[in-house]
Amino acid sequence: METDLNDYTVIKEGEAEVLMHKKNQVFFNKAQVNNRDMSIAVLRAYISKRKQEHEAMLSKRARSSGKVLEKDVSETSKEENPTANGEDNGKTNGEHEVTTQDGPKEAAKAAYESARRELKPPRVLEALSASGLRALRYAREVEGIGQVVALDNDPASVEACQRNIKFNGLMSTSKVESHLTDARVHMLSHPKDFDVVDLDPYGAPSIFLDSAVQSVADGGLLMCTATDMAVLCGANGEVCYSKYGSYPLKGKYCHEMALRILLASIESHANRYKRYIVPVLSVQMDFYVRVFVRVYTSASAMKNTPLKLSYVYQCIGCDSFHLQSVGRSLPKNNSVRYLPGVGPVVPQDCTHCGKKYNMGGPIWSAPIHDQEWVTSILSGVKSMKDRYPAYDRICAVLTTISEELPDVPLFLSLHSLSATLKCTSPSAALFRSAVINAKYRVSGSHVNPLGIKTDAPMEIIWDIMRCWVKNHPIKPQSPEHPGSVILSKEPSHQADFSRHVGSLSKAQAKKVARFLPNPEKHWGPKIRAGRTITSKHVSLLGHEAVNGHLNGNHKEAGAEVEEEHQEDIIEGEPDLKRQKTTEDIASTS
Repeated sequence: METDLNDYTVIKEGEAEVLMHKKNQVFFNKAQVNNRDMSIAVLRAYISKRKQEHEAMLSKRARSSGKVLEKDVSETSKEENPTANGEDNGKTNGEHEVTTQDGPKEAAKAAYESARRELKPPRVLEALSASGLRALRYAREVEGIGQVVALDNDPASVEACQRNIKFNGLMSTSKVESHLTDARVHMLSHPKDFDVVDLDPYGAPSIFLDSAVQSVADGGLLMCTATDMAVLCGANGEVCYSKYGSYPLKGKYCHEMALRILLASIESHANRYKRYIVPVLSVQMDFYVRVFVRVYTSASAMKNTPLKLSYVYQCIGCDSFHLQSVGRSLPKNNSVRYLPGVGPVVPQDCTHCGKKYNMGGPIWSAPIHDQEWVTSILSGVKSMKDRYPAYDRICAVLTTISEELPDVPLFLSLHSLSATLKCTSPSAALFRSAVINAKYRVSGSHVNPLGIKTDAPMEIIWDIMRCWVKNHPIKPQSPEHPGSVILSKEPSHQADFSRHVGSLSKAQAKKVARFLPNPEKHWGPKIRAGRTITSKHVSLLGHEAVNGHLNGNHKEAGAEVEEEHQEDIIEGEPDLKRQKTTEDIASTS
């Protein structure tokens, strides 16, 4: 059956082109170009890293096998040549060295070359493919990639994916395959079979995590998106707990907490199969969070999981928050002893404002990025600028991530601190200078342009703000107000607001763009495929798109009615209006 191109719109992104039906049959969101570009950048870095690790492993194996072979040949030589202690038995020393040294080297080299050929191109699984655009971009743009398997349980999506595979030519046909199946069943029936698994569902990925962590090969890459940000950011805490096993808090850091909740959930699923994760990149962009983690198998390393998780105590009166580790470890002889975390880390009432605490978590409190990977990904993106449609955006995000403090979970908001005290806000540069002058570290956050990450305790933070208020007086507030309670205490640390050279990051000093505006209006989530577009979708699509769609539907409906009417005439059914006219003429004559 030939495809009528008049019914489709050709969408080009990167090096791939897809046919999208003018009706909302298969899901597509233009805004996800950022997601796809970031995934391609990470995938390229993963393939390069995978090759380096394989080369290092083979080199180590060759050295060890060379030593073993050298030892075996040496022992064999002594057995076959009992007079070797002082006699050459008809052979020179040079000939003897060839036997004992060059032999193992040649054997080791042969073993190395044989094993080198064993590294196969990575197999990629896109568990929820829809139009297949992501799978096609992987196949066409990522060098060294192997087979890309695209799955979906919607017949219309699979049909569209197969149509787009053919539309993109021979390379796509040979590398991409599409199947109509439940992704969970497919992943469970292919344990450790894929080097890369990509989860990008419409909504929560929670129902796919258990099967996904089982289908990734050792050292493989799991890429996961969550778009249910209202749930992850605390609007429905009980729903978040049921899906991810963590309770969210409504802090200014809620989007970073969403990232850490997702990582903790993936780790929890992996632990059930003696596996654990190592995050390489975790980003919050647009309206979703996206994490890239490597999955390994080790029953002993898995025991460190409680050390990477923490509960969060958030004061309901001020911005103070504290982390409580789930577990701890103690060295014992040549082993490690694992114990519960020591707590509580906070009293019943906040020591700063006197209010109570809310408790959330557990969240992933270990680093959420690997800075070596981030540097590699960023340099790779810059070297291939023309091949990323969303280059400016992903470069800005990666630049900001590269400057984050990796070992500081969550962040403070400078405007929120000032709002608590009802004072004017100091500039970010002045506040950062005060923190650095107090001998603590500070950085920004890619999640929020006003976010400040620091290892300074809350006592120092509030002392800095108290000193600021002394120089910038405020109107008197109610004595019970949290800000009044905080300001009633004298600062134990005298803040130094003199400008420090480190108060601006390298990107800020060079005036590199780090937080870019959306490229167009209504750059965000879209409605599910198959749903009828109505006037209530104006906030997602805009007035023009909704009105155009509705007008188009009215025209199509009118055309269908007219077509049916014409068919009735052709089939010989009476046309009442025409029949009446004929009868009138007959009666008048």
